[in-house]
Amino acid sequence: MENLNVFEPKILKNHMNLNKVVDGDGVILNDFCNNSELEIRFLGIDAPVIKSCRKLFQDERETHMAGALLMMLGRLSFNFLKEFVLPGTSLSIELEKGNEIDPYGRTLAFVYLPDGRCLNEIMIAEGYAKPYSRYYCRELTNYQILNMKAKNERKGLYSIVDDF
Repeated sequence: MENLNVFEPKILKNHMNLNKVVDGDGVILNDFCNNSELEIRFLGIDAPVIKSCRKLFQDERETHMAGALLMMLGRLSFNFLKEFVLPGTSLSIELEKGNEIDPYGRTLAFVYLPDGRCLNEIMIAEGYAKPYSRYYCRELTNYQILNMKAKNERKGLYSIVDDF
């Protein structure tokens, strides 16, 4: 994790274990301090969906791609994340003040592995997610740069499609 700036508004939570991967940009964590579950949506990134829903139809309109192809890409993203981080892995989350909850009530967070690497960043750098620019987060510029690099190197989903 980067050095902390005491003047930057952050909320850090440790003592979390991965319960399950929901999709390519979402997980459910167990807070073992109070034995509760927390659904996390990775802040600043977006992966294709894995099932038919309202967002799938929106993505079809925006990308001009068939829903079946988008769901196949979503499953590839989901599988990458599921194989990359195993259930029970100890994780830390960082919430960005003002961006804590999405419209569906999920907690928005940067998710960190025990070695300090950020899963949000890894998903983009490996080409399995893209920057989510509808809402600003402090890492948006960095994510856009990582996304262009993954796209240019045809990594992850970019080995199959030019955009998603």
